[in-house]
Amino acid sequence: MSLRKATIIKQQQQNNELFLTLFIEPRLTDLQGHFPEFPILPGVTQIDWAIYYGKKLLNCPKQFAGMEVIKFKDPILPKSEVLLTLKWDEQKGKLYFTYSSSDNKQHSSGRIKLVVA
Repeated sequence: MSLRKATIIKQQQQNNELFLTLFIEPRLTDLQGHFPEFPILPGVTQIDWAIYYGKKLLNCPKQFAGMEVIKFKDPILPKSEVLLTLKWDEQKGKLYFTYSSSDNKQHSSGRIKLVVA
């Protein structure tokens, strides 16, 4: 059985902002083959999850229009717990995301442009 998304441990929403505490399961499909000796969560997966949860839980538009200021600072490892913070700015048509750890370590961040109809 393939596992495509992290386990949501905690979920909190305040207006257009969403906070998801995620557990990175070692058996996630996206970890397989991504540096077999030192598996990390791929950046493309982090972006995919931000868009997925933005659409599903913040009702963001579905049409992708680009990315801005994407930064990957520190790898996300299997068996780790991370906080995914999403903020939808409808006026700008941008979904802001940050992955961080409880020790104030920022793993990645950026903005995703989505077409507002």
